[in-house]
Amino acid sequence: MIIRKRVRTLKISWVKNLRYEGKKVLVTGSNGFVGRSLVQALKAEGAKVIEFDISNGQDITDWKAMENLEKADIVFHLAAIAFVPYAWDNPQKTYNVNVLGTLNILEYCRKNDIEKMVLASSYIYGPPEYLPVDEKHPLNPNNPYSRSKLLSENLCKAYHDDFGLKCLILRPQNIYGKGQDEMFLIPEIIKQLPSGKITLKDPNPKRDFIYLDDVIEAYLLSGLAEVEYEAINIGSGKSYSVREIVDKIIELHGKPVDVSYSNETRKNEVMDVIADIRKAKDVLGWEPKHDLEKGLSEIYDQREYSHSK
Repeated sequence: MIIRKRVRTLKISWVKNLRYEGKKVLVTGSNGFVGRSLVQALKAEGAKVIEFDISNGQDITDWKAMENLEKADIVFHLAAIAFVPYAWDNPQKTYNVNVLGTLNILEYCRKNDIEKMVLASSYIYGPPEYLPVDEKHPLNPNNPYSRSKLLSENLCKAYHDDFGLKCLILRPQNIYGKGQDEMFLIPEIIKQLPSGKITLKDPNPKRDFIYLDDVIEAYLLSGLAEVEYEAINIGSGKSYSVREIVDKIIELHGKPVDVSYSNETRKNEVMDVIADIRKAKDVLGWEPKHDLEKGLSEIYDQREYSHSK
């Protein structure tokens, strides 16, 4: 795929001159953190977007809500329970939304002869046997959220094998950016800054953080990629600890902040993850444009986390 021109609108990067003009595109989870930006980017590319979100009373687990939707050309399935601590407390709802919801979307795709489905997945590798983690790494999910995502991936593979549905699975690492819920690490840190005190749990876990704009670009490319079935990592290729993230944000803040940690470790915590992103470069022609410092600087300047829910 040739990338001819790159523009920036409302601080969202996307690739121009794709082929979304005139396409009907269904986005589930369209009012979510990633979904909102994806919808905006698709519309800017000329797509007609069919939005589907629980906030609009559209339940992904209700087949009746799905079967009468107009036919789309491409489907981005983002709707999910995506917060691991919530999944531990609510496993039945997590499996119901993430697995049954995916099954309903796949059936919608089968019945409507959809060109391509893109599934949002993540955290399915479990504790890494080696770093960076590539797509050939053994899949060893170790919490209700990640197990539900592996089941969803298996359903996609089944619909591809049995019915010929083209499906591309994206496995983003820890996404951050404007509009993220304050329950997640980076907005939680920024929210606490004005008080002059930051209180967190375990400072040691390391994650591969990927900026929202870069993830949106990966989705746009994946929707038109000429593949039958693939699973692809999306990340920065580097990992940072909670403590390192805090230090970088305080440096941006430029004022003294008292930081304390309870040293409480989450159940089945994975201590370090780094994504091997070579396949994303080879298959999608994608690579991240934001390093952590650039991404944190942009969202710190926006300062809108305190109002994002």
